[in-house]
Amino acid sequence: MASDMNDYFNKKKGSSGGSNNSDRGGNDFKAPKPPKIDFNFGGGKAGVIYFIAAIVVFLVLAKPFVIITEGERGILATNGKYEPQALLPGLHFIIPVIQKVYLVDTKVRIINYAERIDRTASGQEGLGVKPAITVLDKRGLPVAIELTVQYRLNAQFAAQTISNWGFSWEEKIINPVVRDIVRNVVGQYDAESLPTKRNTIADLIEVGIRTSVESQKNSPAILQSVQLREIVLPKKVKEQIERVQIAKQEVQRAEQEVQRAKQEALKRAAEAQGRANAVKIAAEGKASQIKIEAEATAQANKVISESLTEKLLQLEQIKVQGQFNEALRTNKDAKIFLTPGGSTPNIWVDMKNPQKQSSIK
Repeated sequence: MASDMNDYFNKKKGSSGGSNNSDRGGNDFKAPKPPKIDFNFGGGKAGVIYFIAAIVVFLVLAKPFVIITEGERGILATNGKYEPQALLPGLHFIIPVIQKVYLVDTKVRIINYAERIDRTASGQEGLGVKPAITVLDKRGLPVAIELTVQYRLNAQFAAQTISNWGFSWEEKIINPVVRDIVRNVVGQYDAESLPTKRNTIADLIEVGIRTSVESQKNSPAILQSVQLREIVLPKKVKEQIERVQIAKQEVQRAEQEVQRAKQEALKRAAEAQGRANAVKIAAEGKASQIKIEAEATAQANKVISESLTEKLLQLEQIKVQGQFNEALRTNKDAKIFLTPGGSTPNIWVDMKNPQKQSSIK
């Protein structure tokens, strides 16, 4: 078996190198030639296509550019050092590996300080939710203040702000300032007076926060507004305020009743005065009427007296004498008395009844 195998390899050796034995100095083995590689990739056009494809792959993987949108700024870092000027919105090319761009938001942001934190709202873009600010009033009673603060990163100094404060600049600038100012302002008042001083406290808080933020170097943030939403008082203080309010309402109600009574009294007095004035006016009117009538009568009498003549009086006396004559026919016991001077009227007396007197014109 071993001899058969040796014969097989000897035949293979002889057949593979039979014609070149003299050239190789008696060596019967010939090494195979390596295959040729075509670096032309099948032609010039194909080479260009492959080159472009390689560049595209490089651009996709290395990404030597960045696009900045509105409401953002780019902080360019070269070998870990921030450039002093932020990149504006648009397309910017960078050197991969050596340079890197960090995007920062310059749109308006909101922090809500509230007792009840809404987890769904806290996940919204640009909206942060933090616990209400607990403050001790002038007497040491705890009070919770709920605020809404609107602000934004100052785009002009965005690079300096990130370089000085880092990307968590809000937690280092806005939040501590808000809490410090609120505690300083509210701590000056008693808890009972906070609801009545609400507008004053809100103004003081906004002015304090704005002054503190804008006084920072390079003005890192721009404060938009501060809104005081709620002043949460302790339960005992709220009950005491409610009692005071109820007492004030009772006093106001009593004062209103007094005013109403005064108005009613004034109304009745005015009515009585009106009636008195009416009676007075009526009396004055009646007196004036009587006076006018008397003056008219006097005037008439004057006219009559001036119109009387001696002959007219004699005529009247004759008429009266005729009437007495008629009366004497009926009562013969009557006596007639003539007034002095013979003026009328004459007087006659019934002798049957001396107490009865009569006057005839």
